[in-house]
Amino acid sequence: MSNTFEKITSYGHEQVVYCNDNKTGLQAIIAIHNTVLGPSLGGCRMYPYQSESEALEDVLRLSRGMTYKASISNLNLGGGKAVIIGDPKKIKTKELLESFGRFVDTLNGRYITAEDVGMTVEDMEYIRSQTNHVTGITKSLGGSGDPSIFTALGVFIGMKAALKKKYQIESFKNLKVGIQGFGKVGYYLSKHLFEAGAQIYGFDVDQERLDLVSREFGVTSISNNDLMKLELDIFSPCALGGIINPQTLENLNCQIIAGAANNQLLNEKRESETINEKKILYVPDYVINAGGLMNVANELTGYDSKKATNQVEGIYETLLEIFDLSENQNLSTIDAANLLAEKRIQDSK
Repeated sequence: MSNTFEKITSYGHEQVVYCNDNKTGLQAIIAIHNTVLGPSLGGCRMYPYQSESEALEDVLRLSRGMTYKASISNLNLGGGKAVIIGDPKKIKTKELLESFGRFVDTLNGRYITAEDVGMTVEDMEYIRSQTNHVTGITKSLGGSGDPSIFTALGVFIGMKAALKKKYQIESFKNLKVGIQGFGKVGYYLSKHLFEAGAQIYGFDVDQERLDLVSREFGVTSISNNDLMKLELDIFSPCALGGIINPQTLENLNCQIIAGAANNQLLNEKRESETINEKKILYVPDYVINAGGLMNVANELTGYDSKKATNQVEGIYETLLEIFDLSENQNLSTIDAANLLAEKRIQDSK
């Protein structure tokens, strides 16, 4: 068995599609993890991966996470994801995106794409010119627009649930929150926290983004190393995955981990044990960051922003259920979330 098939089998995927177009330079991988609850839906990420193996590992982990995210969110959708290999600032073109759209269309609705890292709402319109199996399009075309607004709202609501569990409060006034990554989600999350009275500290590799949130929301800019060591009420990873690992956990000095990044735990079992030992409350990433998925999922039946907002607000009660299950059955919070997500899938077979 090849290493590729070993990886696909280990994550339990149904289908993985490699897409290559010499004319446009497109190299992409589409991963469909599970379609028991419905067609797979997940964003397309464009990123300058260092190798094909790195891209495959990312798309497999991300698509698996989408299965669990859809299930725990009570959506009739499965888990899928796509990655385009390359720097979006250098090689992304209208023609490349249209080519990707044609590959998506060959799957006849088994995979529905959307916006992710390195992609924009405008990019979705180019893809949509070649396939109907796309969400996250502009409101003028009947879509829901930028899903990051709802992702950020869900993270903010999830933080409230974590505060309720940890401190028996919901107020952010004078609490210290550290944000790693100020892309679109980090930006909107900062706005919520600023308006709620939190003291925000943060880091981003992009100095312009840091300057923006410092100017608009009073974010105190510090180095990444200092952010990881700072005494915080909440640490919020909002960049790429794997940030919670043995090295960072040595210095991490927070009470709650609650962020928008996918696959925050480099190794679920190992990192969960350390988190529990440090008495940190970990908010499962695919639960707290599900707001964007809930929002774009509404496009499939006719977009209703009020309905989408109500669904996102439901993240609060879902997390309280997970926290209680974790405590009552002596499980890590990620194991408790997985248990609930897997049960819904099994009950639907």
